[in-house]
Amino acid sequence: MSTSAKGLHEARFWRPEEGRAACYLCPHHCKILEGKVGICGVRQNVGGKLYSLIYGRASSVHIDPVEKKPLFHFLPGESILSMGSVGCNLHCQHCQNFTISQAKVQEAFLESLKPEDVPRLAKNSGCRSIAFTYNEPTIWHEFTYDACKAAKDAEMFTAYVTNGFIEEDPLKDIAPYLDAMNIDVKGFKEDFYRGVCRARLGPVLNATRLANELGIHVELTYLIIPGMNDGEDEIRAFAHWVSFDVSRDIPVHFTRFHPDYMMMDVPPTPIETMEMARRVGKEEELKFVYGGNYLAGDGENTRCPKCNTLIVRRSGYHVDRSGLKGPDCPKCGEHLNFIL
Repeated sequence: MSTSAKGLHEARFWRPEEGRAACYLCPHHCKILEGKVGICGVRQNVGGKLYSLIYGRASSVHIDPVEKKPLFHFLPGESILSMGSVGCNLHCQHCQNFTISQAKVQEAFLESLKPEDVPRLAKNSGCRSIAFTYNEPTIWHEFTYDACKAAKDAEMFTAYVTNGFIEEDPLKDIAPYLDAMNIDVKGFKEDFYRGVCRARLGPVLNATRLANELGIHVELTYLIIPGMNDGEDEIRAFAHWVSFDVSRDIPVHFTRFHPDYMMMDVPPTPIETMEMARRVGKEEELKFVYGGNYLAGDGENTRCPKCNTLIVRRSGYHVDRSGLKGPDCPKCGEHLNFIL
């Protein structure tokens, strides 16, 4: 990777086209004019070349419970070093992190990091895993790739909390150094993606399938928004797709909407809708269906899908994993799809 005289880091997955820098990191395929940035706001055409404006520049670095991502089958009960930058390739009207996802690089306070700093920070914090989260990690690819590689050299685990709007080649590129992904499937209709997220559903579904095929541990989150993506037919179609087109071993998190950003007038999701989603997920033969952002009771716990043995008990971010003896059920031997 080269840098410019301005200290910018040259981007990957782009090529010159008709006097523009054409970016192929995500499915938007932005054709960027000189001096302009793409939809994500962090990749700029400078002198006919595409550069990342956020290489090694972090807006947030925190220690979180891994369940907050949410990842329930990936190092359960542990803490994870979590970091993000600014920008996003989606513009969701309900974004809960809009203060950084929609921030402009020049207006944000960003801390400078080197890739090797990331595993060092994790080790010093007592973590053996790192999550790229808060904003969209896809658009931070040049840095997350180098940082994930450094983390693997240090024998640490890595994870993305992502919208899944990524092209096949960059996903394959980082896959050898990426252990887990929580992919946010925001709805199961193209018109919802176009109108609410300014994106498309199809590429997210393709990336989910590919991540699973590449051996990355995948968990999915579906935020249920009243009146927008909460119909039983739509939720059933989503659950059926996961179970029968990808893998019924994938943990699915149905999470409750709370008003935020440009949707302050939309009420929180009724608990009855949340329970309906969990019921539908089980009817569609998903093995691990969870509720989030509300007191979900047993809906936060991991039980063996075959014999119903309680494996991991959760109450908020308090986790009792005393029933977890390995990747399989200690009573019946059913595989439980854990990374430990």
